[in-house]
Amino acid sequence: MNTKKINLNKKFNKISDYWSPKVIAEMNDYQFKLAKVKDEFIWHKHDNTDETFIVINGTLTIEFKTETVMLGPGEMIVVPKGVEHKPRADQECNIMLIEPRGVTNTGDSESEMTAENDVWV
Repeated sequence: MNTKKINLNKKFNKISDYWSPKVIAEMNDYQFKLAKVKDEFIWHKHDNTDETFIVINGTLTIEFKTETVMLGPGEMIVVPKGVEHKPRADQECNIMLIEPRGVTNTGDSESEMTAENDVWV
């Protein structure tokens, strides 16, 4: 049995770039990823999977075509597959993402913000 605890704060201390999720654990085919975010991301969607955002520190705003949702520490949202969204954070924000292995951060939109996938920290 391979079990170990993971300290989120220590993992966040190893992350310096924004909008570039880093894998910290896997469960079945799902990855738990940490990211530091600041300013605006791009409009995008994931056609084949839902995406979970959990705010650890800071405030994350997610714009949808019909509404805007603000999340604070300890809050989360599941964005259904196929729903276009644009996250942003006015100040640095630490988030956890939960999504299947192989999901690209920019979904269906290739851009300069597309991060390398499956990078562990």
